[in-house]
Amino acid sequence: MSPNKQTVQKYMEGFSKSDHAQILSCLTDNIEWLMPGAFHLSGKDAFDKEIENDAFVGSPTIKITRMTEENDVVIAEGTVRCARKGGGFLNAVFCDVFAMQDAKIKQLTTYLSEIKD
Repeated sequence: MSPNKQTVQKYMEGFSKSDHAQILSCLTDNIEWLMPGAFHLSGKDAFDKEIENDAFVGSPTIKITRMTEENDVVIAEGTVRCARKGGGFLNAVFCDVFAMQDAKIKQLTTYLSEIKD
């Protein structure tokens, strides 16, 4: 596995256990995180505040189904499940596009689609 893919794997594992230090160690200082239609964050402090969203409780269950890399861009597809604070679960599929620099994430674009049962 390439260094870039190893970083993305470490990042996802950090999210699965809500390990802020592990997640932040995968990012450049000037990280940008975009979720079209939802938010655009800049910097590690803003990113850190979004790791555990107030709408959810506990750590998410994340399963990567495919990871592809070309020219310092890693694309990870998969599923995520997380308990909602008000009850029930978020079940979704995602496609994360990671722009990498020196085996760290410098930009993340997240596309997320909820699966309704």
